[in-house]
Amino acid sequence: MWGKVRKAGGRVAHALRTETKTGGDERPHNLFEAAAAYVTANAEDDQERADEAAGWVSPEALSFGVNELACRAVVALARERGESPRTVARELLGLPAE
Repeated sequence: MWGKVRKAGGRVAHALRTETKTGGDERPHNLFEAAAAYVTANAEDDQERADEAAGWVSPEALSFGVNELACRAVVALARERGESPRTVARELLGLPAE
């Protein structure tokens, strides 16, 4: 039983591990830096920068970071507008109001 828990924990830790930049002793990017760079590059239609940011961390870590960024952005925008996060998310995606 504990072996399965350790194995699952190892997979999570590996997914959140970051890769170092090529350049020697520069610090590695964390998943939130990668997510922010990836999302802004896509918003600015800069595929080269998006590809670079996507290479900073594992795909799983990038997905987690993008999801966290989306959640935080929707909550912040909802607070700013005085609306529910659900309403804001549906509006941003062009979905009809519920």
